[in-house]
Amino acid sequence: MNKVYESATAALQDVVANGQTLAVGGFGLCGIPEALISALKETGVKDLTCISNNAGVDDFGLGKLLATRQIKKMISSYVGENKEFERQYLSGELEVELTPQGTLAEKLRAGGAGIPAFFTQTGVGTLIAEGKEEREFNGKTYIMEESLTADISLVKAYKADKAGNLVFRKTAQNFNPVCAMAGKITVAEVEQIVEIGELDPDAIHLPGIYVNRIVLNATPEKRIEQMTLKTAEG
Repeated sequence: MNKVYESATAALQDVVANGQTLAVGGFGLCGIPEALISALKETGVKDLTCISNNAGVDDFGLGKLLATRQIKKMISSYVGENKEFERQYLSGELEVELTPQGTLAEKLRAGGAGIPAFFTQTGVGTLIAEGKEEREFNGKTYIMEESLTADISLVKAYKADKAGNLVFRKTAQNFNPVCAMAGKITVAEVEQIVEIGELDPDAIHLPGIYVNRIVLNATPEKRIEQMTLKTAEG
């Protein structure tokens, strides 16, 4: 089965719609599906709920969709690099559900595994726990977190074969696998595409059963979000 599409636009045009929930891979600006995000912007769909560890920056990543007011709600962990996000949230234009990073990863993993909810100690005694069921196990209090699924998942990988088996490179393996698992339809943006059978089975990080469509972006931008350089004196 060949899951390769000619472009990010072609891969999205018949599946995205207003009001959908999207899971978007990446950590900061590392491992984000930049071509797919740009193509999503061009579709003009709006009222989106985006599940992502971060909200990009003002002119890159999900920041592009915030600038065009296509996102109505963010389910995220870290949002501190986006001034437009801050402005929309403080003015009441954007709904935000802040979730501890490990909890967010597990909510996506559980959703992809068909697990409706789980218990965790993270957030007990904080605002995170408000309105959630609490239960005691072995003398410790836990809160119940419901899992997350998405209508569409957009992820970034280093390499794919035409059946959708994915290989991630270094820290780009962050939130991408769990986002892919949680999507009803998953579109993967990759830097290389090889024939079926060329990937060593032991090197595959995510099996193709979780991937529906593949697009090639051979020259991603790969920005550095915060660059710190050693001084000559140091």
